[in-house]
Amino acid sequence: MLLIETATSICSVALSLDNRVVAFKESDVPNSHSAMLNVLIDCLLKDNGVSYGDIVAVALSIGPGSYTGLRIGSSTAKGLAYALSVPVITIDTPDILAFAAHEKHNDCFVIAMIDARRMEVYAKIFDCDMNVVRGCSADVLCEDFYDEFFSENDKVLLVGDGAGKTKELFKNKSGFFYDDDIRLSSRYMARLAHEKFLKKDFADTAYFEPFYLKDFVAVHSKVKGLR
Repeated sequence: MLLIETATSICSVALSLDNRVVAFKESDVPNSHSAMLNVLIDCLLKDNGVSYGDIVAVALSIGPGSYTGLRIGSSTAKGLAYALSVPVITIDTPDILAFAAHEKHNDCFVIAMIDARRMEVYAKIFDCDMNVVRGCSADVLCEDFYDEFFSENDKVLLVGDGAGKTKELFKNKSGFFYDDDIRLSSRYMARLAHEKFLKKDFADTAYFEPFYLKDFVAVHSKVKGLR
């Protein structure tokens, strides 16, 4: 199975066999998804002796996240699925972060946070067993925003590219902690994708859309000549 993650600044692809990743490639170059995604996929397959015809499904991180990154990922997944006559599997992006967190820390709550600019994040809360405590929403952060979901004795891990902006805001919360080594990646999609594949839980290739959560708001370009 081919796994695609483009919801943030990281452009990431992986190959999985059943529920484990066998190879992956990533790029941290900002704003490079349109140029890099298909190159990474092609190199990933060639380097591992895999042909496009060997792909049985395409799994996609569906959002929320970067509008541009999600559009590029979804259009690539659709194009491959049509060309190869294989299904698309969509995975909520915060679930990927939560899975990565629970692989390393299995005794805590997790708040998966994706940067939504300024003091806003797309956040989803999970308990110690990966059950959803609160679904994904766009949160404008303040010091006591998540207090209603936890007791004083709870351990709460905050992960994702939106978590860093809360470190100063939540510095007095003794149970909150961070692991900056955990980041969004296609490497953590294999088991989630495999479970959906076994259930034949496939997206409608023609009609599925990325999970933007918020409507896109266009702004004037600051580049001379493009205003």
